[in-house]
Amino acid sequence: MEYNVHPLPNGIRLLHVPSASTISHACIIINTGSRDEPEHKAGLAHFIEHLIFKRTEKRSTIQILNRLESVGADLNAYTTKEYTCIHASFLNPYLDRTLDLFSDIVFHSTFPEDEMDKEKSVILDEIASYVDQPEEAINDDFEDMLFAGNPLGNNILGTEESVSNFTREDVINFRKANYRTNEIVVAVLGNYTFNNVKTKGTKHFGSIEENTPSLTRIKPEILTPKTINIYKPIMQSHCILGTQTYSTHNKKKAGLMLLNNYFGGNGMSSVLNLQIRERYGIAYTIESNFSPLSDTGIFTIYFGTDKEKHQKALSSIFKEIKKLKDKPLNELQLQKAKNKFIGQIALSEENRIGLIISMAKSLIDHNKIDSLEEVFEKINKVTTKEVAQIVDEVLAPEQLNIFTFSPVLE
Repeated sequence: MEYNVHPLPNGIRLLHVPSASTISHACIIINTGSRDEPEHKAGLAHFIEHLIFKRTEKRSTIQILNRLESVGADLNAYTTKEYTCIHASFLNPYLDRTLDLFSDIVFHSTFPEDEMDKEKSVILDEIASYVDQPEEAINDDFEDMLFAGNPLGNNILGTEESVSNFTREDVINFRKANYRTNEIVVAVLGNYTFNNVKTKGTKHFGSIEENTPSLTRIKPEILTPKTINIYKPIMQSHCILGTQTYSTHNKKKAGLMLLNNYFGGNGMSSVLNLQIRERYGIAYTIESNFSPLSDTGIFTIYFGTDKEKHQKALSSIFKEIKKLKDKPLNELQLQKAKNKFIGQIALSEENRIGLIISMAKSLIDHNKIDSLEEVFEKINKVTTKEVAQIVDEVLAPEQLNIFTFSPVLE
């Protein structure tokens, strides 16, 4: 896909992707997230993502929220372990309005104490709601175990204690230390010329003061695998198996993405779904997931089932892993897996807001953006030998952590 990049003198990069649609999509990606929080400040990155919508030097909260919604646009944001993202979808005439708002909330928020107090209450309710959803809470608890002693294990929302104790000074110091202008991409997908995007982007972001402190992240240690079972007042058993694995820069990333898609990824025809759900009917939800990060990655298998079926589901998963190890994929099976994965990637480009966010992240991570053809080429280069090596390295049963939420015994 065609794209253009324009670096501003302060380090912020403008990314433009042309589109013939009457709908445009834009995002601002900041290379900071929960792993960059100081000790005992879990949830601070996410807290700031909430606060930037709560008053700036020239706008009230109501004016911020109405600025795009009053013209039918959609504005939202999220925080991950490594990114903060603000994004919007809007009609083409409102590009200037959107970029103006992005710049205002990210760089000119005032973080008033009264808004901080209200937002703490909102986030504490959000934390409580996740506790009531074991299928969500188990992911946070699993990652806390997987990355014990490292900020990567922080819950993105934080804890009741950490959120309650945030100060305005914490917020200001974090933004200054982590909103690095050379680690920010402002991306636009829409029916504009590149010069138009450059002009409007420079207008709203060119005067932002350069801020380029060094980015330092502590790489997590690979810990001895654990098996943990926690009893909770729930109806079903929930379980995650997983391990640390390849980073976004690892040459085997494409191979693991392909293997994950084949084994338990998107779609009803994955190995795990066909065997665990369709054949045996012992789990409504069964899936695997691979999340590459800047210096490590997370591979997991999750299932939820009745407590009486838990052990059979677990045994069946290990049985399917053993099959992959004892009888590696042949050329025909691998080609079918490639065709499926390539087709899904091509279809995912229809999600235009997801596309522009993905491209902006790629620019931050790799300083370039692969075309669809280059992505397909990487997938097609994966060999049966490489897949077999990945199975040995990632799916070895002895290195998989097992984390379970079990219903309270009667």
